[in-house]
Amino acid sequence: MKARLSLLYFLQFSVWGCYLTCFGQFLGAGGLGSNIAWFYAAIGLVSIITPSLLGRLADRTGRPEKLLGFCHLLAAIVMFVMWQYGMTHQHLEFKIFYPLYLLFLALYMPTMALANTATFGLLTQSGHNTVTSFPPIRIWGTVGFVAAMWFVNSAYWSDGMLRFAFSDKADTGHLRFQYNAMQLLCSGIMGILTCLYAFSLPALKSVKSDLQNTVIKIPLRESLKIMFGKREISVFLIFVILSGVCLQISNGFVTPFITHFVGIKEYADSLASGNATMLFSLSQISEAICILLVGIALKWRGIRTVYAIGLLAWALRFLMLGVGNPGNGLWLLIGSMLVYGLAFNFITIAGHLYIQQVAPANMKGFAQGLMMFMSNGIGATFGTLAAGAVVNRWCQWQMVSTSGSDNVMRLFMGEWTYPWCIFAAYTFIVMLLWLFCFRKSNN
Repeated sequence: MKARLSLLYFLQFSVWGCYLTCFGQFLGAGGLGSNIAWFYAAIGLVSIITPSLLGRLADRTGRPEKLLGFCHLLAAIVMFVMWQYGMTHQHLEFKIFYPLYLLFLALYMPTMALANTATFGLLTQSGHNTVTSFPPIRIWGTVGFVAAMWFVNSAYWSDGMLRFAFSDKADTGHLRFQYNAMQLLCSGIMGILTCLYAFSLPALKSVKSDLQNTVIKIPLRESLKIMFGKREISVFLIFVILSGVCLQISNGFVTPFITHFVGIKEYADSLASGNATMLFSLSQISEAICILLVGIALKWRGIRTVYAIGLLAWALRFLMLGVGNPGNGLWLLIGSMLVYGLAFNFITIAGHLYIQQVAPANMKGFAQGLMMFMSNGIGATFGTLAAGAVVNRWCQWQMVSTSGSDNVMRLFMGEWTYPWCIFAAYTFIVMLLWLFCFRKSNN
């Protein structure tokens, strides 16, 4: 069972890894660079509604694995449409492309909570402890994400063949999938594979028989009262909102930030500048390593300390991005990638494990969806839009001739130090507030 669930997470996150971190580069090349914040805020917009509703539906039906498969199937179809549009339109129309992306996310984002619900249920049904068993399974999601990133960073299609390149100085370097719509095709293909695999998972018959009737009798308002009625949980969910922006800031702006060094003569020939997606993948490698620490840390120090460490790690990541560069400051860029493992796992993974422990037995799916609603919904939506305004204040997309090449690229040029330092200060303040406000109850 652990091996089967590990493969599920490998496929699940490869769908996202194909495009998420390099999507900003594709949007910039298509003329939508100033709207990057809106596209990453879209993750929050759809997370306000669909994850919690489908999580509740999963509780009612007792078949989260089937809902997971259907969502992946429909999301993949929409992604294929986006790929076709991107391949046939050099200039992307916001009014066409953005609604398509919203529809894709409305179908894909619930799969995060559904995969967690199915996994926790199958582990429990098989007699495994979720706190100790989940991190080694979830690590394969990170491996899938990294594998997808490496592929789109280097792969390109030329003369009817799949080829690979690692530098923009190569004549075909600008054809790599990280810069164009082919990243969307890769995502759609992985979505179909995930759909087929999800349908092969065992049914959660015990969940349905034990909890279905109970869940149906609990109205949505009553479910919210139960979750927010306990101060410990309500304070936690508020800080889930405040920390929700961090991941989307990272996903949306790190890759365009690294790539912009291609347009600076001093760093134009740096290997790091032309392989932003692969450099970013160090974050996921760190995530894969650090995820094994989550269960240990929660048992040792509890959610209060673990969450504070995660917020501090986000602050350090943003600060090192602000002062680093691909030259003598390359170690700072690498350091920001490595600290990501603590930042992501000690916030997101620890949060899901914590909410799984404190939620009532008949509301596990709803609780997972509610956390997605608070973090990827409210927090990511408003936080990412505000972060986008901060970045656009100091940085603008420009057509720049890259050193040693006849190619002209659209790059996100500007004074990047200011936005990163602002994000670092914000996260550090949230960490201090968390330590002051959160107190774990004894019962």
